[in-house]
Amino acid sequence: MSPAFEAIGIKLDIGILFVIMLVLVIGMGVLCFLTINKYKKLERKYNKFMQGSRAKSLETQIMDLVEKVEELTIASDQHENNITNLYRKHEFAFQKMGLVKYDAFKEMGGKLSYCISLLDENDNGYVLSSVHSSSGCFSYMKRIKGGECEINLSPEEKLAVDRAMKRSKETEK
Repeated sequence: MSPAFEAIGIKLDIGILFVIMLVLVIGMGVLCFLTINKYKKLERKYNKFMQGSRAKSLETQIMDLVEKVEELTIASDQHENNITNLYRKHEFAFQKMGLVKYDAFKEMGGKLSYCISLLDENDNGYVLSSVHSSSGCFSYMKRIKGGECEINLSPEEKLAVDRAMKRSKETEK
């Protein structure tokens, strides 16, 4: 028994304390050895990870990716603007067409007369009619707004407009 332990009221043999301390030191040594081993494995993995292809570091690869993402974002914005501009321009371009060929006069034959309807996305445009007769060929044009005309349409002109509008409804499906 140790007089120091007895003074504070602990009855403990110094040999037992030494054995306990020895076991703790050995345990700590084993834990240190395992920790060092894990650290070395982690360090090898880290070094391998940082090397990457062609000996580039991970930081360089990340910076390259960030630059590419910024370039793609700028390009995406430009493409979006271009698409918007194209859509705006395309909205008023003729997109729908309806054609009707017919015989204006029974004696002519060959269906030399025709009506063609050209409409934009909003069903605005024109109907062009060409009437072929024995005395010549006459052309007429009528304006279409929203699929309707202020002037009465002939049955052939109405059919040409309907065909143009029907074609747009078929493409929407």
